[in-house]
Amino acid sequence: MIAVDPDYQRRGIGTALVEFALDWMKVAGMSVAMVQTGGDPNHAPARCTYEKLGFGLLPTIARYFKKL
Repeated sequence: MIAVDPDYQRRGIGTALVEFALDWMKVAGMSVAMVQTGGDPNHAPARCTYEKLGFGLLPTIARYFKKL
């Protein structure tokens, strides 16, 4: 989970954290990284960060809900 204090958002901190993790993963020999976030407006900055870093959306899951 990655989060940035609201007082420090929009300064590249989240991007730097993700880049650090990706570099660490590469050094560890990993070849694929996956991130996940919500689709609501509150998660738009996270989606923007991931897309800016080259992540592509792969809609491979269907989740079904039923209100009881």
